Amino acid sequence: MVNVNQNKVRKIGFIVEGASERIIIESIAFKSFLSKNDFELVSPVIDANGAGNLLPHNIQAYINRFKQQQVDAIYVLTDLENESSNDIVRQRVEHPDIAFIFIAVKALEAWYLADTSAIQTWLKLDSFYEDQPEQTPSKPWDRLKEIANENGRSGPGQKIGFAKKMTKHWNFSIENAALHPACPSAKELIQHFTVNL
Repeated sequence: MVNVNQNKVRKIGFIVEGASERIIIESIAFKSFLSKNDFELVSPVIDANGAGNLLPHNIQAYINRFKQQQVDAIYVLTDLENESSNDIVRQRVEHPDIAFIFIAVKALEAWYLADTSAIQTWLKLDSFYEDQPEQTPSKPWDRLKEIANENGRSGPGQKIGFAKKMTKHWNFSIENAALHPACPSAKELIQHFTVNL
């Protein structure tokens, strides 16, 4: 949790692994969440175009851009993918100018699975609940395809298009994902920016 002077809105920048993460961070829902907790998202969110570009020697140019915009803190959002722990990913990306590195487990799409309301809206179902969104047998993206198939619905299509639909049409929010008891990675991000009033 960040301790914030309640009279000052803190400007924050995000560097993300890919286009889907950028769509989620730039969504109206996330910006609104930040605003009510006295944070302002500096645009644009920087898309690193892959986890390999989040290595310290590549990330400096992104950090310099945010420094020119005088942000108060810089954050990273990336996926765990096949790594065995968050610590391994954080050590790989670590940089003294980065306030915190958020890691979606296994991947961002696990957060979609954790937002029960958004998934129900997408599938046009009255009832659906994914017990372990961060522990799908394969990738969360593959689980989304399975769920669509199991329920006779069209698959998710392309990741970027699906991220746009999730935020614009099906009301996905990281806040909702964070409410799922088995989605601690989303909860960690939400708690970090939640200010006790």
